[in-house]
Amino acid sequence: MPRWSSIERELRSEGARLIAGVDEVGRGPLAGPVVACAIVMPPERRAIAGVDDSKALKAKERERLAILIRTQAIAISLGAASVREIAALNIYQATVLAMRRALLRLAVTPDAVLIDGKPIHTLEIAHRAVVRGDSRCYSIACASIIAKVTRDRLMASLSVRYPAYNWAQNSGYGTPAHLAGLRSAGLTAHHRVGFCHDVTPVPTVRHVTR
Repeated sequence: MPRWSSIERELRSEGARLIAGVDEVGRGPLAGPVVACAIVMPPERRAIAGVDDSKALKAKERERLAILIRTQAIAISLGAASVREIAALNIYQATVLAMRRALLRLAVTPDAVLIDGKPIHTLEIAHRAVVRGDSRCYSIACASIIAKVTRDRLMASLSVRYPAYNWAQNSGYGTPAHLAGLRSAGLTAHHRVGFCHDVTPVPTVRHVTR
């Protein structure tokens, strides 16, 4: 993704100077929140070389790019939906909630909003949806990287308190190491209970509060 996308350039030609890119991470893991990022990058600056869909980048490259993105961004905000909210709302609506929170926390009012995926009628904020937007639009790719780095750091910090699940390496996804931890140590308050019972039998729920 060497430059601003044609979609972003088109919006600018229509008068939208400040474009917010929005993306989320964490729909599929067995543990942890879903995290969304909304970001406005400066329209007068060239795109940062190497920015791409966070899933296509290695962890060290995401960390490096996140520093550059944070240095240049006009505004960055994060939103999350907790494990309890995911259970109460379902993962789709929890994702919408995280995106809405991120957008409402932006320190500037964007002229246009681009989100990754399909249109979200319950978002209640005007937006343009771009399928595979994290690999097609610079703004969305920047949001994807910040959201991914933020969530990975959160899961790594939780892994210190809950070492049985190897969250520092798997970010809560259902890897063999994570599943082995579920079988041996059971569920924690950070697990999505419905997700876990779908993939493996686990012991009785054990809430760790320390």
